[in-house]
Amino acid sequence: MTADCGGEWPISATDPRINERIRAPRCRLIADDGEQLGIFNIGDALRIADEQGLDLVEIAPTADPPVCKIMDFGKYRYEQAIKAKIARKHQTTVQVKEIKFRPKIDKHDYETKKRHVIRFLEAGAKVKVTIMFRGREMVHADRGLVILERLAEDLRELAIIESHPKLEGRNMLMLLAPSKKEPPKAEKKAAESAAEPAADETATADAE
Repeated sequence: MTADCGGEWPISATDPRINERIRAPRCRLIADDGEQLGIFNIGDALRIADEQGLDLVEIAPTADPPVCKIMDFGKYRYEQAIKAKIARKHQTTVQVKEIKFRPKIDKHDYETKKRHVIRFLEAGAKVKVTIMFRGREMVHADRGLVILERLAEDLRELAIIESHPKLEGRNMLMLLAPSKKEPPKAEKKAAESAAEPAADETATADAE
């Protein structure tokens, strides 16, 4: 096993053995600053770590001999927990909701289900729209396609088609995702107008 491109040995993915829990009789020792010190008996490595008030951590248990590093393990675990917390905070989870239609849906039910789709999209979720066919309805699968195309057209200001209509067994599926809209032209124009007086004032001040 070799060190990675940064010159450091990777910490084991599972909780590593530390200090007296290390079973190997010897190890390849890495200093706290990353310097490779060579191969030591575990007893000597523990003594060096103890003299520095630090821990001996087995970071590569499958190497021959195993690689151990001198470090403040408590501080390391704390820093890893903070990094994981920040990563979770910045992680965006996109939900996928599902709305089911029948090929013979009436106008009232269509409008009701469309409102549900709009609500999901405005909340930032993707929506899987499913047309369910039963029995001989499969003969008229084109009716399902008409419904999906109509829905996509009705929601063109709110959604994009991420997955176009396709048949899977007795269902026809389409996936809609929220569209990333630019600010309305009226709002953009108002913002530009608000910035113009400030520019005029600057020009007047420069002239004076």
